[in-house]
Amino acid sequence: MIRASSRLMTVKDRLTALDGISKELLELQRDPPSCCSAGPIGNDIFKWEAKIIGPPDTPYSGGVFSLDIRFPTDYPFKPPKVMFITNIYHPNINDRGNICLDILKENWSPALNISNVLLSITSIFTDPNPDDPLVPEIAQEYKHNRARYEATAREWTRKFAS
Repeated sequence: MIRASSRLMTVKDRLTALDGISKELLELQRDPPSCCSAGPIGNDIFKWEAKIIGPPDTPYSGGVFSLDIRFPTDYPFKPPKVMFITNIYHPNINDRGNICLDILKENWSPALNISNVLLSITSIFTDPNPDDPLVPEIAQEYKHNRARYEATAREWTRKFAS
């Protein structure tokens, strides 16, 4: 009996997630953020790809950065898993594409949506958080040799995000 009950919860969770993700997709298509786009890969509504355009007046300006988004079956109660596909030189993003962003972890709320996530990621292009880094060496460079950090970030943007 417990298995049947947990299986029903899984189906119910999946349907809730499916409904929420579908609504977010329609909203993104109706009113997309100016700096990004996102949508399903093929026919799988739980697997998306996003593109973020590097903001002007940052070392990422002119770059187009691809991200992989995976929605859990209990979305929106759990955050999506978001990773950079494009290599990027940033204190809050490591070489595997993992992102150090509180709303993707402990500060996630079901009231948030994928547009909020993409805009938050865009904001760390403009304002990296070197005090909560995923790559401490880059954070130290950002704090102590900003010119070298920006030159390297621009070079990586030219090399990997053009």
